[in-house]
Amino acid sequence: MDVKLAINKRRAYRALKPFKITVKIIQELSKAAQLAPSCFNKQPWRYVFISDKKCLNDFRVALPDANNWAYDASLIIAVISEASLDCKLKDGREYYLFDTGIASGFMILRATELGLVAHPMAGYDAQKAKELLNIPTNMTLINIIAVSQHAENYKDFLTKEKIESEENRPPRMNLSEFIYINKYGISFNEKKF
Repeated sequence: MDVKLAINKRRAYRALKPFKITVKIIQELSKAAQLAPSCFNKQPWRYVFISDKKCLNDFRVALPDANNWAYDASLIIAVISEASLDCKLKDGREYYLFDTGIASGFMILRATELGLVAHPMAGYDAQKAKELLNIPTNMTLINIIAVSQHAENYKDFLTKEKIESEENRPPRMNLSEFIYINKYGISFNEKKF
């Protein structure tokens, strides 16, 4: 699969079905993150892969009811980092968040290429999750990613709204809404190129 195909195929599906997580899958996802660029090659990302059934079950207390669909994930990946692991920028930008985001994006695309769903989530109780996973207090739990295979039979357990987003890619902004040319505020217009 080429990158463009993986980007187009990637979806944050909620209908998941369990499958066996192997060391090979964890290695493949990890190697994708490992190759991501970072400021001065500092590689500030850290990941906790949760695949043990008991640990996954225990982790449910960190998920709100709205994300109970993630109970069917075969793997939860906790994305963590800390500012001191990356470049110190004089203007105060939190660069570790950018670098860790790139690595996580590589991981998500590799999961897509492997025929998996990798759904990043912002909805979780960070304090409970950090406690469950023994994440040091100085570390930031940036995101969690639910990984599994896509379930075909989902209409019995997803809400009408979630079924709609399962069957149709949610609308994306037009390029003119987020791309500017030469200066902020000068919207991209394909007809002028």
